[in-house]
Amino acid sequence: MMNIFKQLYRSLFSPKDIASFRFQGIGKTILYVFILTLLSILPTVYYSATAMMSAVEATKQTINEDLPSFTIENGQLQSDATQEKVIDKGSITIVFDSTGKLDAQKVSNSDDTLAILRDEIVLSAAGETNSIPYTMFAQETITKDDISTLLNHSDRALAFILPLLFLIIFVFTSALAFIEISILAWIGLLLKNAAGKKLAYRHLWRMTAYSITLPTIFFMIMSILQTNVPMGFLINWFISLTILLLAIKEVPGSKDQPNLS
Repeated sequence: MMNIFKQLYRSLFSPKDIASFRFQGIGKTILYVFILTLLSILPTVYYSATAMMSAVEATKQTINEDLPSFTIENGQLQSDATQEKVIDKGSITIVFDSTGKLDAQKVSNSDDTLAILRDEIVLSAAGETNSIPYTMFAQETITKDDISTLLNHSDRALAFILPLLFLIIFVFTSALAFIEISILAWIGLLLKNAAGKKLAYRHLWRMTAYSITLPTIFFMIMSILQTNVPMGFLINWFISLTILLLAIKEVPGSKDQPNLS
């Protein structure tokens, strides 16, 4: 039996092999989806973790030297600053805005940026934007000195936060992958009827899991290169459905195979 990594390699270019995978156990197919998901998120996890560590180091210096005194009270950042302050630290840009002029949406347009905004802290890195509202913190007032002290002990916190970040990204991306495969497999029912092939949904689901390999690896490479792909969602689905259709055509006609329903 072909191992999973050989299946991954063959799925990049061989619809015939993808068609043959329709008979394998569902457990192996699910494991394949998890491995494919893991590979796809590695660049995002790496860049996000690197940006987070850089952000912590830069923030330590910035808070101590460059930011005005401030407090976080009742879920809002308060200071005497009348306009936003942008500080370029080379590897990361730190934005301080207690006026409310900036929000997470505006920060998401900038890469490698940590924004301390009126209602939340926002980190934008590797094409991903994550925000933490101040309402998640304790209700007591937090001062600039409190945060400075906390950052001085951040190494232990990062040892917990980074694995948690990886787990959250992995679980969320895996769920999206299973939803995508299920929807594409339903579309596959229309494609197999048009192609005159006799296939059950369970076979199409397995074939679809392997059909998404090429676009997944492509977008993983683009993520490594930190290159944005316009209309990525449409390109992903178009390539996946094209490969699935080619795989369906590789399935023998109903006269040449046993009843699979």
